[in-house]
Amino acid sequence: MRRINAKSVLIAIALCAGILSCSTKENHSEDEAAGHEEWPEMDAFHMTMAEAYHPLKDSGNVEPAMRLMGQLADEADKWAAAPLPEKVNNDDVKARLEKLKIDVRALSDDVNDGAPEDQVGTTLHTIHDQFHEIMEIWHGGGEKPEHQH
Repeated sequence: MRRINAKSVLIAIALCAGILSCSTKENHSEDEAAGHEEWPEMDAFHMTMAEAYHPLKDSGNVEPAMRLMGQLADEADKWAAAPLPEKVNNDDVKARLEKLKIDVRALSDDVNDGAPEDQVGTTLHTIHDQFHEIMEIWHGGGEKPEHQH
């Protein structure tokens, strides 16, 4: 029976690790080439929008929206100011993000000024639709993307 020495085992492990690291880099590059970019500013806005919007949509509770509107406006500001991923770096998306930013900030100001709940709810529905239009463009413009808020 042949004995395997420690040096041979270490060489084999190093070779396997090298092969795996190269294949991982190739797969990552292929993902980027296939358009699997990330858009962290959209994701951050989406998370806050979900917390604000779903209680309104699901049960008519506008309180979370009113409480989170300043944070949502800040997320919209960051999103509009961030560099756009290549596949959505165009004047249409820039204009949509600018409008979303302005509309969310205006609603935040209205909330701070004591706007009635029905006005906040109606305006938030419109803003949610604007957000989904941008998200649909990001996901290819076809069918509405399945998502979880």
